[in-house]
Amino acid sequence: MNNYVFFGTPDFAATILEKLIGAGFLPAAVVCNPDRPVGRKKVLTAPPTKILAQKYNIPVLQPENIRTSDVLTLTPIFGTSDVRKFDILIVAAYAKIIPEEILQIPRLGTIGVHPSLLPRHRGASPIQSAILEGDEVTGVTLYLLDEKMDHGPIITGREFPISNLQFSTLRQKLAELGGELLIETLPKFVSGEIKPQVQNEEYATYTKKFKTEDAYVDLEKDSPAIIEKKVRALNPEPGVWTMQNGKRMKILEAEFKDGKLTLKKIQFEGKTPQFL
Repeated sequence: MNNYVFFGTPDFAATILEKLIGAGFLPAAVVCNPDRPVGRKKVLTAPPTKILAQKYNIPVLQPENIRTSDVLTLTPIFGTSDVRKFDILIVAAYAKIIPEEILQIPRLGTIGVHPSLLPRHRGASPIQSAILEGDEVTGVTLYLLDEKMDHGPIITGREFPISNLQFSTLRQKLAELGGELLIETLPKFVSGEIKPQVQNEEYATYTKKFKTEDAYVDLEKDSPAIIEKKVRALNPEPGVWTMQNGKRMKILEAEFKDGKLTLKKIQFEGKTPQFL
């Protein structure tokens, strides 16, 4: 199973791609965001998926805006609906809308890897939202992309317990699960053994992109359980914070046990983190 193109940019996507490559599923090309300036010194940095692809000599495409003129740049490489060069496109954390004319190119469709049990938690922040809403389980869904957000027919899915995991840890676990699920599922999907099922819109929920103001907590007024969920869900970005004696304080780690909240790690603005 090598006749596919992989779309994805961050660590989440790179983990999935590495699983696929390790199983012998090398993509014909990787599409990711352009290199971006990172850090205070604004060092131009390649995305994780690009670094991984170059390690295996996989061609990399980095269109700035795939929604408009870049489609014309990509179609000679991918083909068209009349000349289908690839069986499948796989999309994981690409963070850009892929035009319909690209989605229609692969012979068998475009598979999305979404870190929730669709149709629950469609949108930009499924992992954070699952933690904040107190879900006991989340998971990964493989589905066929269509013109609507996280809406297409479901190929398969698998649950994963949230427990008391932090966002970063849960994201990594779900990325690994997504890669494993693709490895198990792709041969069956290509052979026609799996028939995608339409999502039940009655159970659809939607998430939002969290901002700095969403990560504020009031240690005096907010529920300890809610604060602990925010600490697990909204670190490192946008970063949970409060005000203490007129100073902004980040809450990096906290524990909720026996009805009580204990701050475990904090950081005042301009200072180094400290354990309590």
